[in-house]
Amino acid sequence: MSYTTDKIRNIIFLGHQGSGKTTLVEQIASNILKQPAGSVDRKNTISDFTPEEKARLTSCSMAVVSLDYNGYRLNLLDAPGNDDFVADVIGVLDFVKAAVLVLDAGKIEVGTIKHFNLLKKYGVPTFIFVNKMDKELVNFDEVLEKITNSLGKKGVSFTYPLNDGKHFNGFVDVTTLKAVKADGHKRVPVELDEATKAKVSEMNNALVEQVALTDDALLEKFFSGEALSAEEIASGLKNAVLSGEVAPVVVGSSTENIGVNTLVDMMITYLPSPAFIKEMKGKDRGNREVIRKISESEPFSAYIFKTVYDQYKGTTNYAFVVSGSLELGSDVYNAELNSTMRASQMFSLLGAKQNNIQKAIAGDIVAFAKLDGITTGHTLCDKNDVVTFPRAKYPTIVYRRAISAKNSRDEEKLIQALYRVAAEDPTIEITRVPETKQLLLGGLSDSHLNFVLDKVKNTFGFEANTDAPQVIYRETVKREASAVGRYVKQSGGSGFYGVVEMRFGPSGSDENIFTEEIFGGTVPKNYHPAVEKGFFESVQEGQLAGFPVIGLKAVLFDGKYHSVDSNEQAFRMAAILAYREAYMNCAPTLLEPIMKITISVTNEFTGNVMNDLNQRRARVLSMDESGYGTQEITALVPEAELLDYAIKLRVLSQGSGSFNSEFDSYQEVPSNLLQGVIAANSRLEKDK
Repeated sequence: MSYTTDKIRNIIFLGHQGSGKTTLVEQIASNILKQPAGSVDRKNTISDFTPEEKARLTSCSMAVVSLDYNGYRLNLLDAPGNDDFVADVIGVLDFVKAAVLVLDAGKIEVGTIKHFNLLKKYGVPTFIFVNKMDKELVNFDEVLEKITNSLGKKGVSFTYPLNDGKHFNGFVDVTTLKAVKADGHKRVPVELDEATKAKVSEMNNALVEQVALTDDALLEKFFSGEALSAEEIASGLKNAVLSGEVAPVVVGSSTENIGVNTLVDMMITYLPSPAFIKEMKGKDRGNREVIRKISESEPFSAYIFKTVYDQYKGTTNYAFVVSGSLELGSDVYNAELNSTMRASQMFSLLGAKQNNIQKAIAGDIVAFAKLDGITTGHTLCDKNDVVTFPRAKYPTIVYRRAISAKNSRDEEKLIQALYRVAAEDPTIEITRVPETKQLLLGGLSDSHLNFVLDKVKNTFGFEANTDAPQVIYRETVKREASAVGRYVKQSGGSGFYGVVEMRFGPSGSDENIFTEEIFGGTVPKNYHPAVEKGFFESVQEGQLAGFPVIGLKAVLFDGKYHSVDSNEQAFRMAAILAYREAYMNCAPTLLEPIMKITISVTNEFTGNVMNDLNQRRARVLSMDESGYGTQEITALVPEAELLDYAIKLRVLSQGSGSFNSEFDSYQEVPSNLLQGVIAANSRLEKDK
C-alpha cells in the first residue's frame, strides 16, 4: 500500500505488567488482518515471540506491529511493562509522539503511574485505555476518579460504558453520543435510557467546554449559547490532545473485543502523524548543527532505535526514518563508522515476521538486515548530506554481578555471547576489571541480569556462575616520610648500582606526582626517568591492603651513582625499594569509591527511602518535588553500600522507585570501619 507521512501513526502501547497491552495489540491486529487472535497464555501472539517471553508469559522486548488500515499505516509498538526493559521505551520517545496507556480497570498500578509520568516528561500525546471493564465489581465512575487522583485532571472520558463489571457489554461515544452494544461478534447500535442519556450529555457538554477553552473565538461562541460545529469540536479536541491538555479515556475489553475498533478510529483521528515532531536536530561532519524536517523532501536520514539478534536471521536493526526516502538497494552512510553500505534487505515488521518493502519514507518505522557494524543509536544518512542524531539518554547501570562460565573452556564463547545480547540492550554493560580480574555484567536489577543470562543460555547454550562484585578501593597517605632505596649488585664485570633518597607525601589531589630536587649531579639527569618509572610502577600496589595508590607525591632529592655499574634498571629498582621502605611511615589509609545517586520515588515512600539512606552512610544533597507526586533525592553514598540497592529500593518503594548512579570521588574509609574493610578486602592477604 502506498501512503504519505501524514497517513502514518506511530503509537507506543504502555502500561503496568499484566494490564493487557499485548492482548490489545493482538486484538487490533486480528480485527485488521481478519485472522484469529492469538493469546499470551497460548504463547502465540504476534508481539511476544521470543523464547523468554513465551516462558515468562510477559513482554520482555519491544515488538513492532505494522498494519495497513483504511489508507493509514499504523506502526504499533508493544512495549514491555517491566522496568527492566525501560530502554526500549526511552529509545523511541524522542520521535514516537503518540501513546496508548493501558490500565487494568480494577486498579491504578505503579507501572501505570510511572509510564504516564514518562510520557508527560517527553511530551507524548496519550490515550488511556481502561481495559478489563468486564471484570467483576468494576465501577467506571470510581475508575475515572482514581485516574484523576493518580494521573491528574487531564483524563477525560471519550467513551462511557454501558453497564459495569461482568455486565459490561458496550459503550457510548461521548464525542458523538452514539452507543453500541456487543451481540456476539457483532456491534449493534442501541438507544440510551434517559438516565444514561443525561449522564453522557453532561459529559459531552464538558468536552465541548474544553474545546472552547482552546480558542478565544470558540469560547465566545460557546458562552453566547451558539452550538459549535462537529468540525470545530473535532479540531478542538485534537488540539487539546496534541497539547497534552487532554488525555482521552476509552473503555473496553481486549479479550472480548469491545471498544477496540473505536480506539483505533480515535487514535487515527486524534493522535498525530510523525510530522507533529516537525524536526530533529543532529550534527554534520564538522560538528555543526543540522536540522532535518520530518518530510520526504529532505535528504534521507534514519535513526536506529533497536537492534535484535537471531541465530538464524542474524542482526536486524529497527529504524525510524527521520527524513527523505530510501529505495531498496540504495547506499546508506554512517558517519561514526565512516562506512557506506547497501540497504539490500528492508522490511516492515509484524512481530517476528519480516515483510519485504521496496521503499521507506519519512516518518515510517522499518527494519534493515545485513548492515555490518550498525547498532542501536547509530544514524543512517545520505553520504552527500551527512547527519548524526544524538543517542537516547538511557538509565545508568545500577546493579552488577561477577560472572564466569560454568565450564571454564567456554569462557571466551560466553563473553562473545554476552556481547551479542548486550548489543540489543543499551542498559547492559560488560566490563573486565583489571584490579580484580572479575568480568562484570551490569544492568538495572537482578531480574534484568537473570533475563540476560537466560537469553544467553537459550540462544547460545552457555551457562554462567554469578558472584558479588568486589569494590575497588584505593590507598593514599596522610603525612610525609623519607627513605633510602639502595639497589647494588656487583660480582665482577658490569653490575647494578643505584642509590636514591626520596621523600613521599600527599600530592594535594588524586594525582600521583613525581619531581626532583637534585643538586650537584648526585643522580645524573639521564637516570631521572628510570626513577620516575620505578615510582609509577610502585603505586600500582599499596602496602596497606594491596590496592592502587592515588594522591602520592614523590620527590627525588639525593642519591649516588657509579660510573661503571649504574644503569636505568638499577635506579628503577632503587625507587621501588625507597617507596616500600617509606610507605608505611606515611600514615597510609584506605579510600572508598563514593557514588552520586539520584532517586525518583513517589511521595508516600520518601520516608522509607530516607531512613534507609541514613543506614547506608549516605549524605543527602537535596530533595526536590519533581512533579506528578514524586520526589527526586540526590545523595552521595559509598559504593559498598549500593551493591544490593536496586533490589532494596524496589522493596522500599513497592516498585515505584528508580535511581541513576555515577562515580563522584574517593573518600577516606571511616576509622571505625577501616580494619574491618581491610580484613574483608585486602588483596595482600589473598595473594599470600
